Amino acid sequence: MVLFRCPVCRSPLVDCGNHVACVNHHSFDRAAEGYYHLLPSNKMHAKLPGDSKEMVAARRAFLNAGYYQLFSDGINDAAAKAIAGIKSPVILDAGCGEGYYTARLKQALSEQRSDARIAGFDISKAAVRAAAKRDKEISFAVASIFDIPVADNCCDLVLNVFAPIVPAEFARVLRAGGVLLIAVPSERHLLGLKEILYEVPYENEKTDTEYEGFDFLERIPLRGTITLTEPEQIANLFSMTPYYWKTSQAGSERLRQATRLETEIGFDLLLYRRHQA
Repeated sequence: MVLFRCPVCRSPLVDCGNHVACVNHHSFDRAAEGYYHLLPSNKMHAKLPGDSKEMVAARRAFLNAGYYQLFSDGINDAAAKAIAGIKSPVILDAGCGEGYYTARLKQALSEQRSDARIAGFDISKAAVRAAAKRDKEISFAVASIFDIPVADNCCDLVLNVFAPIVPAEFARVLRAGGVLLIAVPSERHLLGLKEILYEVPYENEKTDTEYEGFDFLERIPLRGTITLTEPEQIANLFSMTPYYWKTSQAGSERLRQATRLETEIGFDLLLYRRHQA
């Protein structure tokens, strides 16, 4: 059974071996790595939208080094509680990136003998390719978070880590009573990095916790400190942040010359329950 639906006509997709197809004969090949490209060309606002191959490689190297394992473990615990008692739960990672959190969640649930079905998608083809290489058993696709190619009311949990938040789409794909888990940066996340980049470093704004169609359940704070002593890892961290695009040349040069970076890190996990029908 294919979790994804046709991005053109929104009909169910059937697994046909090396491709999937719908009743209206829209067909999508399975890439060698095992993912599907479900982003129609008329919805691509760039030739290669999303993170580049170089940005994905930097993020993969940083995450694989374990600096954000604290966050991954917290997400795994919260997700396991959200689906507790549900038979064969369906989990969707909306904006999965290169699959670090998706794959570690699958591993954690497998250790608990969960029979959860997990799928993930991202707009970056490079990221999805890396995700599919990381775990062959998870269904991955290139797709837009603003038009998720998944059927209505089919997911028990939607995970959203540092990705655009689209409440209407999340409410559509979640079953009544399903859980939305959003990970956002805390106020002081990466403040040590910003102290190097900016003459006047600033804290992040606290994220609004009200979304139409959902009841807010709880905020779970995850806090820690990391120390980077390799210029390559400092550069990797920088390239996976939004500051990479909006830092002056002088700030970037200060960071390039840094040989050590110690900074606070923090995620807030925001949990919501979709309104009952």
